[in-house]
Formats: sequence, C-alpha cells, structure tokens
Amino acid sequence: MPSLVNLAGKRGLVVGIANEHSIATGCAQAFRAAGAELAITYLNAKAEPFVRPLAEALQAPIIVPCDVRVPGELEAVFERLTREWGRLDFLLHSIAFAPREDLQAKLVDCSAEGFAMAMDISCHSFIRMARLAVPLMAEGGSLQTVSFFGAERVVEHYNVMGPVKAALEATVRTLAADLAPQRIHVHSLSAGPVKTRAASGIDRFDELLDRVRERTPAHQLTSIEEIGRVAAFLASDAAVPLTGSVSYADRGFHIVA
Repeated sequence: MPSLVNLAGKRGLVVGIANEHSIATGCAQAFRAAGAELAITYLNAKAEPFVRPLAEALQAPIIVPCDVRVPGELEAVFERLTREWGRLDFLLHSIAFAPREDLQAKLVDCSAEGFAMAMDISCHSFIRMARLAVPLMAEGGSLQTVSFFGAERVVEHYNVMGPVKAALEATVRTLAADLAPQRIHVHSLSAGPVKTRAASGIDRFDELLDRVRERTPAHQLTSIEEIGRVAAFLASDAAVPLTGSVSYADRGFHIVA
C-alpha cells in the first residue's frame, strides 16, 4: 500500500518561516520529506539570513520576500509562481502579528489601530492568499492556516489574538464553502503552543507553556515536527474529504476542561 502522505509531484507555498524554530519550518520540512517542491518566503532583508539557509536546505527553487503589509509584495509572490510554475497544489499561511502594546493589554484596552492591524495581517492576509491561489489551483488544492486554542476559549495573556484567531477559523469555514466547487479544501491547523519568535511577544508565555504541559493528557508539549506531519497530511490527497474544520495538533490539550 502506498504511503498515506505522498506529496510527490506537488508544489506548495510556505509563508511564515522566521527561523529554525518556526511552526512553518516544521511544516516545510514535512512537506519536503513527503516529496513536495516548495516556494518559501521571508519577511524582509533582516529576516532573510535566517530563512534562506533553511529554504536552500529544503532545495526550494523559489525564495522570495513577502511582507503582506507592503503593497504589491504578496501579489509579486504569486506572479512569480505563475511565471515559473504555472500552478500551485497547496499553501500554508503561518503568519500572525499584533503590536506589542495591544497584544499585552487587556482586550478592552486594545486600540482600534492595533486590532485592525492584527486582523489584517493574521486573518485577512489568508483571504488575499486564497484569492491569488485560486487561479493556480485549476485541478484543486489545499489551503491551510495556523490557529490556536485561544480561538475557542479564553487563554490568559492571549488577549487580542483570541478574537483574531476566532475570525481566522470562521474564515476557514466560509472559504471552504466558497471554494468547494473548485475542489479546493481549506483547513485550520490548531497547533499546541510552541516557543517561537512570534510567541515571544505574548506576556508570560513560559507560564502558558507550563500550564499547557500540565493539562495535556500526556503532560507533553507538541513539537514543530509533529505539527508538520499533520500539515503534510492535510496537504495530501488523503485529506480531500476534510474541509472547513479545525485539525488539532496539540497532544490533546483542547479536550481537557
């Protein structure tokens, strides 16, 4: 019987690698191990030295900048994919941001500007990517975004990102319905907390890790490698019957009250 996760011949875009500890890094490594060819983005010139060696180790033929806040930069990524590949089989959106002063404030004290920025970068950018990806997915495909349990329940110190991730998961459901006729399946990958660069902005994040470890049934945190294997499955043909739902890669943290 062939391997359940086989991405041989598929081409995917990975957005969100910051360094070797990123969730997107674990996903990219799993995609590549399953046989996929990857295009990988980095945020800006400051981030490039951390991302390019990882992308080159994964033999990515396309390594490009992508800051969704810069007008035209996301569109330029897809223009290059169109020019060099002409198609796209899957996409991973693994970016989130809120200004530190808003992220570390109670939600009631979050500024309108900070809330709008967090929603634009963390949620609406996924809609923009989906819109750009659809013309390249004439034979169907997979869109994934990374979420967290804070979308469903109040997680201490997660603050504004809770409502933002809730909006992201609602977006996944609506996109799944919108894109079903094009045979594009859409997934929310709810990852357990991982000590990444992005997570460092969350106040008292080490305490959150300790609480999650204690509550998880096996008292273990998940790793980027484990999360990546779930992402690879969701990008594969085996996951075609799944769409619009949340897939948890958190070692059961979400099932414990």
